[in-house]
Amino acid sequence: MQTGRLSIQTADFADTEDRIVAAYERRKTLPDPDRYSYFNHGNLFSIQERSRHVLRLLERHGLKPLEKIKIFEIGCGTGGWLRNFVQWGALPENICGVDLLPDHVAKAKQLCPAKMTIESGNAAKLELPDAQFDLVLQSTVFTSVLDLEMKRRIAGEMLRVLKPDGLILWYDFHVNNPCNPDVRAVKKREIHRLFPDCRIELRRITLAPPIARRLAPYCRILCCLLEKIPLLCTHYLGAIRKT
Repeated sequence: MQTGRLSIQTADFADTEDRIVAAYERRKTLPDPDRYSYFNHGNLFSIQERSRHVLRLLERHGLKPLEKIKIFEIGCGTGGWLRNFVQWGALPENICGVDLLPDHVAKAKQLCPAKMTIESGNAAKLELPDAQFDLVLQSTVFTSVLDLEMKRRIAGEMLRVLKPDGLILWYDFHVNNPCNPDVRAVKKREIHRLFPDCRIELRRITLAPPIARRLAPYCRILCCLLEKIPLLCTHYLGAIRKT
């Protein structure tokens, strides 16, 4: 798929980039290295439930099947979501991703099909043509960006590269993590300000990770029941469309 070069002009946000890079470096020293592993029962529960909600959302918005859908993820990390889309039926040559951290990009290229386009850079300024993608995804990117202007530029770029009838898929925290000062919750009002004149559908999902990590190894059914209580869910799953 010819999409142009995923190149970035980052000088305006050098301090923000340095802060994010430092935050991810600190993550490597977490006392529980398996916290984000598929072998962690709580994390696995969250991923499986999120996948179920996302597939229902995509079906509801007419994006099924995924074979002809062109997909772009900002902050793609090591490519977990990108590989999920392949499992769900998307073609690797129709999938692109960009991430700020070169080591994440290197790992993503190692793990993902070779036909994917995955590059290193900051999503605040993409050298991509307008209206290229049917689906643009962000997952826990905006909570890591504390600079408001950078958030606005990223949101603007997401809208710019989205086709007129395309969909932005949003997944991010709407509550603060008292143990992590490197992130800040993005509330419903802020999402509407970032994407003005858009139709926005938001739903609370994902059982609070501390609860899921504690209960999932012993009682998955209880986790499923608790996730139906919005007050116990920490993320917004959103569908954003241009008007």
